[in-house]
Amino acid sequence: MAKVDNTLDYMDQASFLGLRARGRDPLIRWCWVYDHEVDLVALRRFHHNLGKGLLGRRIERSPLLFGRDRWVTWPGLPDIEIAPKARPRSDFRAWAAEQAVVPIEPERGPSWRLAVLPFTEGGAAVVLIVSHTIADGGGTVIAVTDAANGITHDMGYPPPASRTRFQAVREDVRVLIRGLPEVAKSVLGALRLARKDGTAAVRQKAAAIPAQAGLDRQVFVPSVTIQVDVEQWDKRARELGGSGPTLLLGFGVRCGKGLGWLAEDGMVNISIPISERTPGDTRANALTNVTFTVDPDEVTTDLSGARVKFKEALQRLGEEGNELLGPLPLVPFVPQSAVRRLEGMVLKDKEVACSYLGELDPATNRPDGSDAASTYLLPFEQGITFRDIRRADGIFHPVISGRVNGRVWIAIGFSNAECTTTRDELAAVAHSALDDMGLSGTVE
Repeated sequence: MAKVDNTLDYMDQASFLGLRARGRDPLIRWCWVYDHEVDLVALRRFHHNLGKGLLGRRIERSPLLFGRDRWVTWPGLPDIEIAPKARPRSDFRAWAAEQAVVPIEPERGPSWRLAVLPFTEGGAAVVLIVSHTIADGGGTVIAVTDAANGITHDMGYPPPASRTRFQAVREDVRVLIRGLPEVAKSVLGALRLARKDGTAAVRQKAAAIPAQAGLDRQVFVPSVTIQVDVEQWDKRARELGGSGPTLLLGFGVRCGKGLGWLAEDGMVNISIPISERTPGDTRANALTNVTFTVDPDEVTTDLSGARVKFKEALQRLGEEGNELLGPLPLVPFVPQSAVRRLEGMVLKDKEVACSYLGELDPATNRPDGSDAASTYLLPFEQGITFRDIRRADGIFHPVISGRVNGRVWIAIGFSNAECTTTRDELAAVAHSALDDMGLSGTVE
């Protein structure tokens, strides 16, 4: 079998170095809630299969200062983690929050973990937490789908520490030399971006925040999930002249308005991740994005305008590409201190990101082989502090949605700049956004 190139793609390298510079990692939490006891034997099989796919890896650093890092095998923890005692179903969210602060580490491991909480009333919750540096939302969906269907893959990655230092230096120098033409080209792209109008205004957003006690305390951003009947969802999308993705966009826009997450002109800046994953693609982050603005009042009665803007943005992406990705080959040469400064410099006007995963394989609702009563996937950040949120003037995690087992689920997470947002307040905004879009559903 031919040797697999286990060098990190530039986007994945950027994700990892960003984690090291910022000290926090975007994560994905996938939850399943069962009304009956889970089959632990089948769930252990699912756990084993997860370690034989896109999740079955971690990162090994290059010995070169500017070298690109590599994937090595890591099948996961030896077993699923079962709570030492059952807890009431009402404790599920508290337990899920506890799981979210257990360290996830794409270099040293665990880069992903699977945990179970039995309920005292019967039933159980299952939670999978994955580092975004290991797999994005689309990659995680593929990993869960394959694992639930009993499909495993030999990724061809070497075991950790399989290279001597001499071999590692020699191989990584070759990779560095081969990449120099891309680096030179990316310098030109970076210069073009730097010349764009508004650079000075963007930099102003990186200004230091006033000294305040407790700025370095870690914060858990409140989140809520919504369940909507799929037939109602599709019917309402048609009535508004839209589609599933644009109906989610409309819902996200109304949440943005309800939370005051607006541009200065009262419009909502929308960002939609676009998957670039192809069959057999092993990149952790195989995506780009499109951005455009939407009138938050128009979407409640007509989604056709937003749909046209979305299509136009996709057309521009196809014709021009995403210029923000041009400088990526420079990432290995950027010191961590510069990455931290860059984060503040590239903060844009407030955006609402809407990620629509579409129809999921029914197997994704069956990690133990039987259907869960409900499921959802939620992005969040581990290690985020009050200072981080103050610097960004608040945080709005991507509004993410998928459909499975006759339901559309939506998850949102938000905190204002003062970290005073409560889950009840967020739930009220979600209820209002559902009403605005002519939908009814369960907000949890």
